[in-house]
Amino acid sequence: MKSIKQKHTPIQKQTALVYCENQYGLVDGKTAAGLIRHSEIYTIVGVIDSALAGSDAGEALGEAKNGIPIFANLAHALNTLAETPNCYIYGKAPLETYIPPQERLLILEAMEHGMTIINGLHQFFSDDREFAQVAAQNHVQIKDIRKPPQLQDLHVFTGQIAEVSAPVIAMLGTDCACGKMTTAIELNKAFNARGIKSVLVATGQTSLMQGAKYGISIDALVSQFVVGEIEHAIVQAFETEHPDIILVEGQSAVSHPAFMGSLGILKGSMADGVILQHPPARQVRCDFPHMAMPTVEQEIRLIEAMSQAKVVAIALSHEDLTADQVSTIIGEYEAQFGLPTTDVLSYGCQKLVQALIDQFPTLKYAIRRDQLAKTPALTQV
Repeated sequence: MKSIKQKHTPIQKQTALVYCENQYGLVDGKTAAGLIRHSEIYTIVGVIDSALAGSDAGEALGEAKNGIPIFANLAHALNTLAETPNCYIYGKAPLETYIPPQERLLILEAMEHGMTIINGLHQFFSDDREFAQVAAQNHVQIKDIRKPPQLQDLHVFTGQIAEVSAPVIAMLGTDCACGKMTTAIELNKAFNARGIKSVLVATGQTSLMQGAKYGISIDALVSQFVVGEIEHAIVQAFETEHPDIILVEGQSAVSHPAFMGSLGILKGSMADGVILQHPPARQVRCDFPHMAMPTVEQEIRLIEAMSQAKVVAIALSHEDLTADQVSTIIGEYEAQFGLPTTDVLSYGCQKLVQALIDQFPTLKYAIRRDQLAKTPALTQV
């Protein structure tokens, strides 16, 4: 009797236009940049930013041309594109709680054109009476990515994380918006490409928009549930996917006085190791110009003092650095800290993969298992 192979139907991506006025390529435009680099849910057909209108979205990030145009405004985009996109994504992540009046008008206009609204802000558009009314009139949805589950569906810490046998690696950083999510996504892809089954647990709105199956936007939760929700997402990923390794997206920095996310991630994940992301050229914390950046040494000491995890590698953000400067800093950090150091967007993830394989030998067996699975079985005569 022949076994029937199930066909896995690929997810049908929706087309999307990303709004990022005056912020694309900057710190507060990290959601837009993340979606341009990677999305399993949306096919991005354009970005709105009048300051960069006419540019290519890839080149505007200092990367390879990707054929995604940047438009001056919504009207320009809709008049240029062959079809109206399925979705309008608010692609900025500012500190401000509420959007300005002119941005409200654009969201209303997008809904009138039949576009679903994807919102990653703390301001929930679905709770806005006018937005909800216009959405109903035009038969479109409003998706508030940061909106937490109902109280009865939230989780407190239980200790079940101790039953997770796969290595759990937290991707922490020295500041906000310094590349933690990008490194996590690239490393997740690199592991899976090598036959090591890796799962990424999201802790922020952008990675959820990109298609992460597990996780929650932790900065929208009542603090009582942050640690428990991180634990729950990791346990759920472990029990469902049976991965060889679990990567947990970081938020802010342990040392940052304004945010608590990294502390919750360290506690909820009970991480077995940490990769530390750092932007060497950044002198002050983003959005806090009077606060000096911590050093890598200070952040490592703090992380290792507050958890049992050790920092096993350093990943760099090359913002405001030349290629030669990045190369020099990599050499300096490896000599100073004795830790593998790289910039994944410039050099790939090989150093990080190798560092984790060296730290967790069970990952070697995953590669061998994958190679054996790909080897054709000998036919007996």
